[in-house]
Amino acid sequence: MIDPINEIQRINPAITVPMVSAKPKAGSSEISFEDILSRKLSGRVSFSKHAAARLDSRDMRLTDSQLERVEHGVANAALKGIRDSLVMVDGICLIVNTGSGTVITAVSAGSYSIFTNIDGAVVV
Repeated sequence: MIDPINEIQRINPAITVPMVSAKPKAGSSEISFEDILSRKLSGRVSFSKHAAARLDSRDMRLTDSQLERVEHGVANAALKGIRDSLVMVDGICLIVNTGSGTVITAVSAGSYSIFTNIDGAVVV
């Protein structure tokens, strides 16, 4: 099998092909490919520090059953092409980035709220 990079360099040695690292640079806030792949394989959502603090300060707890429903809703939202989703589960509203599977923030459904910068909502 022909290696396309070596073939290009054989034809024209002046062409160089930059190598791309799968790991982010130190101090970078980007999520590595390895992190995304492991999250996709596990199917688990993660919570940002902000979301975890919001849940804790408002005494909101998610049971294993609720968390499983949230993960199922996030997976379905991602399949529909939703990037940032409002996921509602038993009176708790979560804003989730479906690409990274990260809960960005959490709000009680009983409070008056306006959600912006979302492109879909899932009620589970």
